[in-house]
Amino acid sequence: MIAVRVFLIALAIAVSGCAHHQKLPPEKVHTIYLADGEEGEALNRYAPVFLTYDYQREYNRLGRPAARFDEKGEEIIYVDATKPVIFYLKQEFSTEQGKYTNLVYRIHFPKVPFSIIPFYLTSGNNVGVIVVITLDSQQRPVLVTTVGTCGCYAAIVPTTYLPRDDFPGDWKDRPLDVYGEQLPSILDYDKKEHPKLLVHLRPGVHRIMDLEIVGAADLSHSGSFFAIQAPLEPVSNLERIPLDGETTSFYYDFGPQKGHVKRSMKFWETILLSLISWDFFVGADKIYGDNDTYENPFYTSLKPWNRKASDMSDFAGFLQFWGWKL
Repeated sequence: MIAVRVFLIALAIAVSGCAHHQKLPPEKVHTIYLADGEEGEALNRYAPVFLTYDYQREYNRLGRPAARFDEKGEEIIYVDATKPVIFYLKQEFSTEQGKYTNLVYRIHFPKVPFSIIPFYLTSGNNVGVIVVITLDSQQRPVLVTTVGTCGCYAAIVPTTYLPRDDFPGDWKDRPLDVYGEQLPSILDYDKKEHPKLLVHLRPGVHRIMDLEIVGAADLSHSGSFFAIQAPLEPVSNLERIPLDGETTSFYYDFGPQKGHVKRSMKFWETILLSLISWDFFVGADKIYGDNDTYENPFYTSLKPWNRKASDMSDFAGFLQFWGWKL
C-alpha cells in the first residue's frame, strides 16, 4: 500500500510538471495588470507587472476577494475577476549584513480549474501568488522572491545589486529549475530606463513561468500589451471583506484551518501529499505576514522537519535556510 501511494505521488508530480508546459494560446496582444499607486513611492515604483495568458477564461484573471451569502444563508468567499487588485505589505528585517526592506505584493485568482488531462495537482479555489522585492539599505532591489500563497514553488532570484559573496555556496549561473518552470538566474535592473519586473503567469495553474526586467515605456508603447490598472491596497484589507453591511475575513480565524484562505483546500494535494508533509491542509492557501496571530507557518519545504526553518514569515531565517548569506 505504501509503495502504491509513493508511486501515485511521483506520478502526480511528474504529470503535473508536464501539464505546466501545455502549449500557450497564440495571442498578438497580452493582458497585463499594472499597479495603480502613488508615483514615486517605492511600493509603486517596484510593483511587479503581471502578464496573464488566455485572458478570455475568467479563472486566468486577477480579481478581488469578495464575500456573499448563498441561498442557505451560508457565507461564500470567492474572487471577483471583474475587480482586480494588488495587495501590498511592507516589512523590515535585519541580518548580520544589515537592514533590508521587503515590498510584498499579493494577487489572487478565482481558481485553478479541476482537470485530469492535463492533470492539475493544485486545482482549487481562491488561489494566489506572492512576489517579494527585497531592498537593501540604499533602496536598491537585491532579491526577487516568488511563491504561491500556499507556500509552494518558492524561488529566490538575485539581482546584479547583490554582492556575489551573498549567493549560496553552490550557486550556478544557469536558469533556475522551479518544479518544471525555469526562471532567470539573475535580474539586471540597470539595463532599462524606469525598470519594471514583468511576471509571466502560466494559464490555468497560475505558476510563475518567467521573470524579466523591462522598461516602463516598452509596456505602454509597443502595442503588444493591453493594460489593466489594479489598485494597490494594504493586505490587511483581506481581513475586512464587506459582507451585507458588515465585514468578514478571507481567512479562517479559528479551528483546524485557522490562518488558511477560506474554501482553498486542495483535493488532490491532500490525497497525494498530506502524508509525506504531515499536513492534512497541504496546498491550501494561507495568510502571510501575521504568523503570531494565526499561528500558521508559511513553510516552503514539504519536509516536516524543515517546517520552522523554511518559514518565510521569518524572512532572515528563510533566506539562511535556502543558503543565502545576506
